Amino acid sequence: MTASGPSAYLQVAEQIRERIAAGEYPPGSQLPSLAELRAQYGFSHGVGQSAYRLLEQEGVVLAKQGRGYFVRVEEPRRVLVRRGDGKTGPDTEGLAEQGAAATWQSHSTTEAATGELAERLGVEPGSPVMHTSYLYLVDGDPGYLAESWEPMSVTGHHLVVLPEAGPYTGIGIPARMALIGIEVGDPVEEVTARALTRAEAQTLGLLPGAPALAVRRTHYDRATGRPVETADLVLPGELWATRYGRRPGD
Repeated sequence: MTASGPSAYLQVAEQIRERIAAGEYPPGSQLPSLAELRAQYGFSHGVGQSAYRLLEQEGVVLAKQGRGYFVRVEEPRRVLVRRGDGKTGPDTEGLAEQGAAATWQSHSTTEAATGELAERLGVEPGSPVMHTSYLYLVDGDPGYLAESWEPMSVTGHHLVVLPEAGPYTGIGIPARMALIGIEVGDPVEEVTARALTRAEAQTLGLLPGAPALAVRRTHYDRATGRPVETADLVLPGELWATRYGRRPGD
């Protein structure tokens, strides 16, 4: 088949869809590269990319950064439980119940708050904040990302200033804040959908433009109402679902 015109990518997508349905490409197998598609069908790389993009949107194909295109394996998404008790970091207990081991890599630096970040934290623009970047690993593979900021005016004079270093490594925000006399309530979270950026996709081993859940989270001091931490979490939509609330008896 030689495809041309504005419907070319639809023709190619249909051909690939039929070959997958016929079992020529079983679940998990790698599909032809863009160069191979061009050799088979005689069209530009752009047509092949559009065809694969359509099949990605349909949930038939999975694109992996630097590796190519694969037939999607229909597996249930892992659930990241957004518990109502402040446990909003990597939910190791919940993932363990799903047979997964969760770990993370992190890096912290001191920065000046931008205007938007200052508004989220209730501080003046330019105020010092502790910025911690996280890459959460699930069974050793990249799972999701987070960027967290805390006002130095809150933690700067305490041993808890570095979230993932020192004597209180890895105990979580509620426990760290409790050590300096701050009780945080349930975090406020806003969930939206967007596409992965190029940098995010590269870190996660996916392709730019893949759908993602974006969670904006803020912890507040229950006594004063001031924000003590805010974060942006990015969860690839093809890997994760989120769950809020508790069933009776949990």
